[in-house]
Amino acid sequence: MSFSILFVCLFDVVGVLNVTSGNCHLCVNSSIRAFSTFACVFGCYFIMSFFRTFVAKPSKASLFSAIFADRPVQVERDIAYGRHSRHFLDIYRPIERVKNAPIVIFLYGGGWDSGERQMYGFVGAALAASGFIAVIPDYRLYPEVVYPGYMKDAALAYDWVVRNLAMRADGRSRIFVMGHSAGAHMGALLAYNHVYLQSQNPSLGLPDGFIGLSGPYAFDPTTHELSKHIFVEAKSAAHVQPVHQVAKGAPPALMFHGKKDPTVLWPNALQMRDALIAVGTPAEAIEYENLDHIGPLLVLAKPMRWRAPVFEQVKGFICRYSSKLDQVR
Repeated sequence: MSFSILFVCLFDVVGVLNVTSGNCHLCVNSSIRAFSTFACVFGCYFIMSFFRTFVAKPSKASLFSAIFADRPVQVERDIAYGRHSRHFLDIYRPIERVKNAPIVIFLYGGGWDSGERQMYGFVGAALAASGFIAVIPDYRLYPEVVYPGYMKDAALAYDWVVRNLAMRADGRSRIFVMGHSAGAHMGALLAYNHVYLQSQNPSLGLPDGFIGLSGPYAFDPTTHELSKHIFVEAKSAAHVQPVHQVAKGAPPALMFHGKKDPTVLWPNALQMRDALIAVGTPAEAIEYENLDHIGPLLVLAKPMRWRAPVFEQVKGFICRYSSKLDQVR
């Protein structure tokens, strides 16, 4: 259904009501009812379009990103970081060059079995519009791979970023790993267990910070009905629980959770925070009462930021620890 058809239907309905009603007051009320009907139809149309694009057709840039992404930013698409058909990434940069801009690698969620980088352009654009360089890679999914296949992809993408974007004559740009849901689980493993990066390239160091949105840091994926088939090759539950990977010298963390989240529970963030603080690492876990599982992600989009100051806190975290590291190094 096109927008033009909807508008034609609206004016046809209002016109008929005006002709058949001799009462001006009734005319106005009828027009209001007609407009309300139109608004409902329009709303249903928008929601259907959103879910068709955002969920059912993830291979195309999402409607959400198309409408709500910050502008203007520079975007470099479809850059290969490996040899597989899913080893591609997109880079989002500020329009004006920012010296030594921090780099944020965003790992999307999807239960380790779904997702496309194009769906998350609004995240990359938001970060780029704030002066950061954002990188969003695809990675292999179940059933093509099980753990640790997708972690090898994440490490490969990280290595590509270090070699192609981060290295400077005077050192390395600051790199932060950020993720939502399953992507937050991946990002936490990458940030707090050096094995993944060291296996890819022994010279790789840990990222300078971790930002998690609705991450399952403490749950056991080896026994959960929805994930146990993906973690069949895990050595143990603890081996794939980020909360058990932290050690002294771990990078700082900022984690967000929605109180209305029925998928991942609040204790995941609390336990991760406490584990990091126990080894001397700064860590903060923030819960918002009005957000659900996807809420901390969606409020990164400019028109949604009124719901919670997640994006401002993300920016503050990146700037704060970039500056601190520059002072130390």
